[in-house]
Amino acid sequence: MAQIITLNSGYHNNDLVAASARLTESGSWKKQRIVYVIPGGESLCPEVYLSHRGLIFPPNQAMYPMYVKGAEVGAAFQTAIDLILANPELSQWEYLFTVEWDNIPPQNGVLKLLAAMEKHPEYATISGLYWTKGEGGVPQIWGDIKDPVQNFRPQTPIPGQVVECYGTGMGFALWRMSMFRELDAKKIPRPWFKTLGKEPDDQGVGTQDLYFHGRIGRPNGFRCAVDCDCLVGHFDSKTGLNW
Repeated sequence: MAQIITLNSGYHNNDLVAASARLTESGSWKKQRIVYVIPGGESLCPEVYLSHRGLIFPPNQAMYPMYVKGAEVGAAFQTAIDLILANPELSQWEYLFTVEWDNIPPQNGVLKLLAAMEKHPEYATISGLYWTKGEGGVPQIWGDIKDPVQNFRPQTPIPGQVVECYGTGMGFALWRMSMFRELDAKKIPRPWFKTLGKEPDDQGVGTQDLYFHGRIGRPNGFRCAVDCDCLVGHFDSKTGLNW
């Protein structure tokens, strides 16, 4: 059967207003330089490695990967941030992107977080949505922001929405570099990221991410949220389950 072939102006040109709006909303037309930090924990499993390799970053934007080897996770993040702030170029970039060795993100996860950052300039940190491992796992949306008393109770995700909270995880999160520059300029005492319960004089037990949000970030005016449209797996290498 004969086939008639015709040409058009191109898919994206068919609705130039909508296509232009999409680019404007994503912010990809301006600088979105990213320092990509992975703390040196367990070796990356093939499933995790492949998901990280498949991540899409904004076209023709600078991205600098940094793997911190041989340090506890809180110390690894603190070391990375100190090195970045001491670097005349990297310290002026727009974003820090943190990914941990056991998180399986969607290919477009970075783009989703960037778009959320553009839409919500009030937040200094936006994380993808991932859950704690195991049966009965909870979403890492830590803290009911409607409660004026700081808390880290896990909150219910709202599909497709960006949910403000008192704290997020660091397994797949985007942070405004300007926040760290401001903390540095204020000479906020370090460490900013610390895992509690490792030293005899630690008061209590806690993870480095909530230590930051609870003691450093929010007390200095920096808010955080979780993008429930950016769905991230939490991989258990011992069982092979992706929570």
